Amino acid sequence: MGLRLSSVLLLFCGLLVAANFKLYLKDGGYHLVREYKVEGDRVRFYAVERSDWEEMPLELVDLKKTEAENAARQARVEEDSKLIREEDKARREEDKEVTKIPQDPGAYLIENNQLRVINAADSKVHTSKGRTVLKVLSPVPMVPGKATVEVDNAHSPNVIAERRPEIYLQLSADERFGIIKLTPKGDVRIADTLSIIPVTKEVIDNVEEVKIFRKQLTTSLLYKIWPEEDMENGEYAVVQFTPGKLNMQIWDFAIKAAK
Repeated sequence: MGLRLSSVLLLFCGLLVAANFKLYLKDGGYHLVREYKVEGDRVRFYAVERSDWEEMPLELVDLKKTEAENAARQARVEEDSKLIREEDKARREEDKEVTKIPQDPGAYLIENNQLRVINAADSKVHTSKGRTVLKVLSPVPMVPGKATVEVDNAHSPNVIAERRPEIYLQLSADERFGIIKLTPKGDVRIADTLSIIPVTKEVIDNVEEVKIFRKQLTTSLLYKIWPEEDMENGEYAVVQFTPGKLNMQIWDFAIKAAK
């Protein structure tokens, strides 16, 4: 609402400025006017400074320069008005889509004007001791060395045909989030390669992030995210986590777009 009001105010201010323009004189000076009329060998104009009508000989006025600059200014105002209208239309459409997104934490798409839920993936932590189900609320105890966060199955059932999908992400907490590439390995996909430091038990994450744009849509931590560039066909996931805490939430998907 605030953005829309600001846009309207900017447009109004622009129109006010455009309503006044310079009536150039051949000696290099000008009058700031609201309008003017050529009447025979005289130019009659409304002077903004004095809020009154005045007139002067036509031979003193540089009409060519006045008309050229006025036309250019009017074109700029019309272009600005068009951009603001388009921005306002896009904002209204976005607001409409936001109402379709559930408030429950998760990842969602709008396809053909319909809501599509990307289900959370089953994931495990694989260490030298074996595999343990990853639990967000009670992180897995770690031992020094290497570990991986693995997503079950070799391929995601959530197939997307677009190379630059717009995904809505409702966060459960104010944490790091984004899109990562999953690395297939046998019948699983690797989401995160972990290094656990001896003594301190510090966990260092190593994820292959996709560069994205992000836009916060509500104060309740609803974001829209989309890749900066086209994504190659492959396995990916939307993730939410706190680095070093081993609490990654994963919503996996696969890009399978026509080449």
